[in-house]
Amino acid sequence: MKSQSIVAYTEPLQERITDTPVPQAGEVLLKVSHCGVCHSDVHLHDGYFDLGGGRKLDMSGAHELPFTLGHEIVGEVLACGPEADAAAPGDRRVVYPWIGCGGCALCERGDEQLCNRPRALGVNVHGGFADHVLVPQARYLLAFDGIEEGLAGPYMCSGLTAYSALRKAKLGPGDTLAIVGLGGVGMMGLQFARALYADVDIVAADIDEARLQTALSQGAVRVYETAQEGAAKQLLRDSGGGASVAIDFVGAEASLDFAQRSVGKGGQVIITGLFGGRFSLPIPMFPFRELTVAGSYVGSLAHAREMLDLVRAGKVEPIPVERRALDRAGESLDDLRAGRIVGRVVLDCQA
Repeated sequence: MKSQSIVAYTEPLQERITDTPVPQAGEVLLKVSHCGVCHSDVHLHDGYFDLGGGRKLDMSGAHELPFTLGHEIVGEVLACGPEADAAAPGDRRVVYPWIGCGGCALCERGDEQLCNRPRALGVNVHGGFADHVLVPQARYLLAFDGIEEGLAGPYMCSGLTAYSALRKAKLGPGDTLAIVGLGGVGMMGLQFARALYADVDIVAADIDEARLQTALSQGAVRVYETAQEGAAKQLLRDSGGGASVAIDFVGAEASLDFAQRSVGKGGQVIITGLFGGRFSLPIPMFPFRELTVAGSYVGSLAHAREMLDLVRAGKVEPIPVERRALDRAGESLDDLRAGRIVGRVVLDCQA
């Protein structure tokens, strides 16, 4: 089995050759065809998330090195453990990676992604920057018939994150929804927003002009350059008092500040991005504006199934995808850090 793995935080990934795992009990061995590269992989490679003010959330204790990243995984079932059901060799499946312990109250109510003892692939256990991956149960393997194979993996993170956040949005006819940040997740958000809210004005904001032009071509009615002075005020004026909902797909200090300044009274700000930093707002502003600020973390297995049904129905346009060989995984992380990626990079793990 070949993988591109972290051997030291921030250092280049290294190719490793190890024994291909043999599935036990209900496990399933997947031959990985493609795996998306996500900005969360950058943070995990760094070993921390930025909490602002010089503080860091240390992630180095989440796994032992060497460790294989990659949670946007698609491939073919190669072998099944003796207790595995609902899977057979030859099945082509996309993996729901946000796996919990299976026994706590959060898991039992269907929110495995929030489990405090997570087994998330590519985050807590070895993931898909490899030509094989072990999945703990067949229930996490989802059919993706009708969906292009290279895109199926990213739907399990960027697509699911966008879909779940949009499901939390309180929007009605004629409202304005602001998509803040047009990386891979934000572009997915724009497409899912179009599919879910046909009677809502969808606007987009980013620091990059090329991304803004892409957003216009993919359905945004207006775009705003966040670094431009007065951009948030212009959005307020254009929307007749502010957006009803702004979803921050970056999660940086500047993007969240833009998002909260873009919504009107009674507005919602939903944060999905993990770039990092700190946020401050005078407490009286929350009741005066009746402002809601909420977080949204990936999505449940039930949401994943709903999302795939929406994609299969042809209601979601594909985002730009660049395919690269597995041995370019480390280069792809560097390109994400530098903001050089439009859409998503997907690794061809069998090339």
